[in-house]
Amino acid sequence: MSASSTSATHASITTRLRAAGCVYAEDEAHLLVSAAVTSADLTAMVERRAAGLPLEHILGWAEFHGRRIAVDPGVFVPRRRTEFLVDQALRLAHDNRRHVTPPPVPVIVDLCCGSGAVGAALLAVLDQAELHAVDVEPAAVACARRNLTEAGGHVHHGDLYTPLPSTLLGRVDILVANVPYVPTEEIDLLPPEARLHEPRTALDGGADGLDVLRQVAAAAPHWLAARGALLIETSGRQLPRAVTAFTDHGLVPEVATSDDGHATVVIGRPARTPLRTAGTTRPPTNPRRDEPRHT
Repeated sequence: MSASSTSATHASITTRLRAAGCVYAEDEAHLLVSAAVTSADLTAMVERRAAGLPLEHILGWAEFHGRRIAVDPGVFVPRRRTEFLVDQALRLAHDNRRHVTPPPVPVIVDLCCGSGAVGAALLAVLDQAELHAVDVEPAAVACARRNLTEAGGHVHHGDLYTPLPSTLLGRVDILVANVPYVPTEEIDLLPPEARLHEPRTALDGGADGLDVLRQVAAAAPHWLAARGALLIETSGRQLPRAVTAFTDHGLVPEVATSDDGHATVVIGRPARTPLRTAGTTRPPTNPRRDEPRHT
């Protein structure tokens, strides 16, 4: 295809996407043109995007923390604001290593992992880490394994802490959870590409959006190491109740916000030595079974 025809194609696609309501139509047109193998492929991809499918599901990947993360149809698309959650986890991991000689291999758990984007970003930066990722959605688990297994990560299928090996009790240094935090009554207000093409379990956080956050915080002290920390992304308006949920379950909270104010992370450390359970008995895992949660 000549430069002039490529330019004309890009312009026409931009116009088509802009008419469909795509805010970043020009950038998206460039990505679609670059990804298409044939003209027929390109036409089909443009029409799928104009119909409201997430761009990442069409391309098969999302840009996240400087990496391309595989994202399959039906899997929650990692948001760029969640890069701040990764940055905070990396900060704590590096701080922990400075306090112990020789530096131990950090044990990391990523709950509600979705595509595995957070875990993949952490493994890409840390020299060594034992990573366990968990999700309740089969499609997300399959996608996370694509992103994490080759890098040495372990992906488990199940609800929150339930599928984790009991050998992790009291050993987790970094516990990250990008839980769903959209209040149930606000799901219908989300953009169609999220509301119609991402699993509801990835979005619905219950009546006030904090149901899953509370469940994660409740069991976290059983899993965290003495210097371990729980990190959860939330919204600014939910922050006071999120902090209360941490303190209610024996976690000393710290709040981190990004410079642009678009990302908020609550960090909690055990107020005392984490509860340990003898033998193979497991602490409460708060399984919700059919209740919605984030992937």
